[in-house]
Amino acid sequence: MAGFTMKARTIPLDDSWDVIVVGGGPSGCTAAIASAREGARTLLVEATGCLGGMGTSGLVPAWCPFSDLERVIYGGLAEKVLDATKKGMKHVREEDVDWVPIDPERLKRVYDDMVSSSGATVLFGTVLSAVEMKDGGAVSAVILTNKSGLTAYRAKVYVDSTGDADLAAWAGAEFQKGDPATGEMQPATHCFVLSNVDGYAYLHGPKLIATNPASPIHAIVASGKYPAIKDKHLCNNFIGPGTVGFNAGHVWNVDNTDPASVSLGLMEGRKIASAFRDALAEFHPAAFSNSFLVATGSLLGIRETRRIIGDYVLTLDDYLARRSFPDDICRNSYYIDIHYSREELALASAGKLDPEKRAAHYGKGESHGVPYRCLTPKTLKNVLVAGRSISCDRKVQGSVRVMPVCLAMGEAAGLAAALSAKTHTPDVHAVDTDRLRKRLREEHAYLP
Repeated sequence: MAGFTMKARTIPLDDSWDVIVVGGGPSGCTAAIASAREGARTLLVEATGCLGGMGTSGLVPAWCPFSDLERVIYGGLAEKVLDATKKGMKHVREEDVDWVPIDPERLKRVYDDMVSSSGATVLFGTVLSAVEMKDGGAVSAVILTNKSGLTAYRAKVYVDSTGDADLAAWAGAEFQKGDPATGEMQPATHCFVLSNVDGYAYLHGPKLIATNPASPIHAIVASGKYPAIKDKHLCNNFIGPGTVGFNAGHVWNVDNTDPASVSLGLMEGRKIASAFRDALAEFHPAAFSNSFLVATGSLLGIRETRRIIGDYVLTLDDYLARRSFPDDICRNSYYIDIHYSREELALASAGKLDPEKRAAHYGKGESHGVPYRCLTPKTLKNVLVAGRSISCDRKVQGSVRVMPVCLAMGEAAGLAAALSAKTHTPDVHAVDTDRLRKRLREEHAYLP
């Protein structure tokens, strides 16, 4: 691609902020809330028109488990988000904490209310366009684009919750991406919602998931009638009256840092969603014969892109050892969940790959710690990263990428950012982690 030199010009500068959080997904929302709660002037920047990321714009139909099968371990703001969402869903029991369905419209309002009431300011329809640096590895400003054009925004500390570590990478942070040997990343999924489903037939008929031998997905794939459906991935949840949300199918060769591949992926995902509606209507007519494809996600479900290199890299050995660290900012108990590449899918379909050998599951009460040092990019002084792009190896990323742990990491990042912003020369590597952990415990985070 040829280069282009922009003419020198002056753009507006807003330097009224202590903390700027970029990305309004789960980790970004809790980061903004926690930062503002500490009295920091906090701006939350979101590219779309709502907060919540994959739970709202992405239409993921259920939360991954909030418990270690004994107690809720994603406490603090994470648990508050879950509880507030459940209150508006009459078919969800108050005691439910694992695989709880998501009403995406309610969740949007929950995030709106929690972020706004914290005192943080939200800018929708605003994207990160560039990062300006000064000597010493500190970000001096971020360039944001929206209907006002280009504007420079300056803060003392920045939290990167973009999911792809855009801010950190553009600031020069070292990172890894995908498989260390091949660069391949996990496939994406385009979630969707079917309405006008017969609720009784859905709830009392065969479970649709692939691990159920009676699931219609086996006959659907074997029939070959719906070529858009290339595999048997079929997670689904009853999210409201006559309404089922689906996390189903895979879209391969998508790189969320490459807009061209994402554009193609979204188009393919919409075809997959339509194929599922028609296939389920044929192979499970009692529930789906009159169903209607009411929505596909405005975001593609991306599982993996960049992982920053932080002061500590969380490893599979740490996960398997259920390791704790002196600077733990949360616990995590989700299993190692790495979705198949095309080649692996072919091997698994031929019985030549055991899915259990690539997964690791915990028993009751088991979890591992996530150290604060996984949130601090090595070479950047005033940037924290929260969400699926923290510092970890690829296998651990298959566990820490899900929404409950992202909520918990975000709260810690926002709190640390506010504490750092109060110092004369903010340095996220110098945050007193004992003080940080004390404040997290005071806010009911689970840090045994």
